[in-house]
Order: sequence, then C-alpha cells, then structure tokens
Amino acid sequence: MTVRWAIAGTGKMAAVFAAEFAHVPDAELVAVASRDASKASEFAMPFGARGCTYDELWASGDVDAVYIATPHTSHASVALAAIAAGKGVLVEKAFTASLADTRAVIEAARAAEVFCAEAMWTRFLPSASELKKLVDAGAIGDVRSVQGDLTAFRAFDPTDRLFDPAAGGGAVLDLGVYVVAFAQWFLGTPTRVSAVGGRLPNGVEGEVGMLLGYDGGRFASLGIAFTTYGPGRMAIMGTEGWIDVLPRFHRLPRFVVHRPGVEDVTVEPSRLGVGYAHELAEASRCIAAGLTETPVMPLDDTLAVAATLDEVLRQLGDAHL
Repeated sequence: MTVRWAIAGTGKMAAVFAAEFAHVPDAELVAVASRDASKASEFAMPFGARGCTYDELWASGDVDAVYIATPHTSHASVALAAIAAGKGVLVEKAFTASLADTRAVIEAARAAEVFCAEAMWTRFLPSASELKKLVDAGAIGDVRSVQGDLTAFRAFDPTDRLFDPAAGGGAVLDLGVYVVAFAQWFLGTPTRVSAVGGRLPNGVEGEVGMLLGYDGGRFASLGIAFTTYGPGRMAIMGTEGWIDVLPRFHRLPRFVVHRPGVEDVTVEPSRLGVGYAHELAEASRCIAAGLTETPVMPLDDTLAVAATLDEVLRQLGDAHL
C-alpha cells in the first residue's frame, strides 16, 4: 500500500521533509496546504504535488495523512482539523506549544482512531535504534544519568520565528524538546524538574539549564541556548561504562561505547536522505498496517515530554503559558 501524504505548511521544515519522499517508495506526496493556495502551489510543483487551502485539504478524498510543519502555536489547531477530517497526523516537534494542547490532540486522535505521532526524527534514525538496543541490553550497566547540551547560536532578531513568542519561539520548544526527549528515553519520566534561565530582550528564553530528578538519585543535567556556541553532545552514564553520543547528538551521526578495560566501540549506521525519511517510512508503515501510533515514539512519551517542558516553562514564568 502506498500511503498518500499532504504537508501542512510551506516553510523550511516542509521543504526538507518534501525532499525525503524520494527515499520512501511506499509514501507519496500528493498535496501541500497553506492559507495562501498560490504559495502552496508554487511550493508543491517541484515535487509533483498540488497546492491547496486547508479547507480543500480537509475535504479531499485522496490524502491518508498530513505532516504538520506549521509554527508550534498552530500545530494543535491544524492537527485537530486533520483528525476531524479522518486523516492521520505526523506533527513536527515540539508537538504543540502546551501540555493542554498536546493532551487535546492525543485524545482526539485516540477517539477518532487515526494515526498520530510526533515527528521526533532522532528517535527514528537507525543509529538511535542501535543505541537503545545496546543500553537496554546492559552494555553500560544500569543507567544513572544523562548529561548534555544543545545550542544554536543566533543573533537576536525579533522578526525571526525562533524569537517570536506568538509563534512559539524560544529555546525550550525549539531545543529543549530534543534534550528532554533524549534524556527521558533512557531514564523515564522525572519525579522532579528544576529550571533556570536567561531571557532575550523580548522576553523569550535564550538559555536554560534543566535538572531532571529521579528516584534513587538518578538525574539528567541538560543545557540549551540560542546565546552561545556549544558541542551539542550527550553522555549516557552507567554503572559499567558510558556512551558518548557525538555532536550533533540530535542527528546521531555516531556514538562511542566506553567500558573500563575494554576497547572502545564506535557505531556509525547509515541513513536515508538527511534522516527525516525514517520517520516518514515508519509512519507510512504504521498507517498501512492500520496502527494508530508508532512504538518508536509512543504518544505517552510525547505526553511525558510535553509535561516536562510545560513545567520548565512554568518555572521560568514563560509567556507561552
């Protein structure tokens, strides 16, 4: 079965994702939607798809699923409209701009029994699968902590979406979703969350430090920033060794397993395209099989990450809330 897709939005991520269809034979891009139909048509033409308005997309009978690549603050409304139209959704991260919206979308998808997933592309990479298998198999013993950072230095520009509070800008939703999702993949949902940070001139968070606490003393120490340069790496630390996930960790280009007295092992699996093809392939597989979510990024994981981000934003007194 070839799964027929539409893309909601015509920005940078939409363009990257559209190019990945060339690597997934069981997925076809048939439509691109925007508030401006002419803009959508211009975007869609190179990919052999049609452009349309959102209302035309919801009424269409030849679209099985929608990849949502609009700004964070519109993810929920677009996803809810797609679900109401009976279409599956793959929602770009951060899934929504708030915990309440995340709950609403997940509840709607489950009630409608349509596919729903967060496009946390790192999780779907072959290297991520290899990493998780090794950790779960006890390659470094019991995991006690996850420590790392993700920075993306940018000169402050209030017109840039990344700095626009009305569009869900700020370090937490753009960068924090990566580090929190990664840490919670190996440690689970924290029992305590602490956050400190600094703000940019318009009030959005520019840099944030997060400490996630767990029973038994386990923890995750995470840093994110638009205001500094940094390696963008992660370390998973266990009772019998540690794993370095080398920069930039969210792309998972390679990782190194260190164990005392044992030669280091470097793992560097191949990938399709720039990497987003893997989430497209998995979502298409699930839809073709009649599944409503993927085991790679379950909706409960999306909900747990959203809860942590919500608490971080609450502690920072963020305007998103």
